[in-house]
Amino acid sequence: MPKIVVDVMPKAELLDPQGKAVAGALARLGNDAFTGVRVGKRFELTVDGPVDGDVLAAVRQIADDLLSNSVIEDVVGISVVDETGTHDGVSASGALA
Repeated sequence: MPKIVVDVMPKAELLDPQGKAVAGALARLGNDAFTGVRVGKRFELTVDGPVDGDVLAAVRQIADDLLSNSVIEDVVGISVVDETGTHDGVSASGALA
């Protein structure tokens, strides 16, 4: 069965305390090549049946209404993963990429 992966990140203009903590830990561990870290959320929705435009539209609505807080977060990606782990990219607007 395919899965739909929804990636949600804090809005770029907002502070990310978790990201800042991870960036600090990386620096303390000697990994100073990284200048910043942002921490987000990943949701995997398993689909019973084929993924078509109607399913993607429903996922887009679910992502906007339930999985993210539009005041502080952006849905940055929706992708379809088949049984083999292959990704079919879908833009944040829900269109196939």
